Amino acid sequence: MQNINLSKRLKKVASYIPRNSKIADIGSDHAYLPCYALQNGLINEAIAGEVNEGPYLSAVHTVEECQLSTLVQCRLGNGLSVISKGEVDCIIIAGMGGELIKQILENGKSQLSTKERLILQPNVASDRVRTWLDTNDWSIIDESILEEDQHIYEIIVAEKSKEIHQNLSDIERLMGPYLIKEKNDVFIKKWAHEADKMRKIIESLKETTQTENILNKIELFCERENQIRRQLK
Repeated sequence: MQNINLSKRLKKVASYIPRNSKIADIGSDHAYLPCYALQNGLINEAIAGEVNEGPYLSAVHTVEECQLSTLVQCRLGNGLSVISKGEVDCIIIAGMGGELIKQILENGKSQLSTKERLILQPNVASDRVRTWLDTNDWSIIDESILEEDQHIYEIIVAEKSKEIHQNLSDIERLMGPYLIKEKNDVFIKKWAHEADKMRKIIESLKETTQTENILNKIELFCERENQIRRQLK
């Protein structure tokens, strides 16, 4: 039997899974995450969803090697179409761009019972994920930021709340309401780098012909750079 060991990133994702739950791992690839969660007693059952046949077959192979075929169902389909409404307690979408995660959630609204926990790990554009959550009344209940193999990853955990609507500010959508409060070393590293990149863009724009459009862009970039640097103090 194959024993699964996850990356630091996916172990952190797994740490947010509610115990004894049934999960759907969307874009599961080799199904490492659900198999790891079962082997470590984190969950009771899992669905591993894949949109492409190659990764789907890889998931089937991993599940068979781990002797977990009775507990992990591998399903071929697009996004949340692989689950029925109310079928799972927790939905994980990890390792994709933020725009794609947003599209999966938007296109799969009819599959969401609003009782699930969402664990979302965008590789880029996490602000688009937060914006979708906030617009659709999902409350962010926790976040993490970590670095692995010279890449920085953010993890967003959300649940539906009828009582609380967060109304995130622009800077909270961009940088994360929990991450702003914690301000760990990885957060500082990421956003100091982003602010420096923004400054280079501003300086480059200043060297071009100063049309009204260019001046507006400079103003917007300066405002955003200042917002970011204020959070780094």
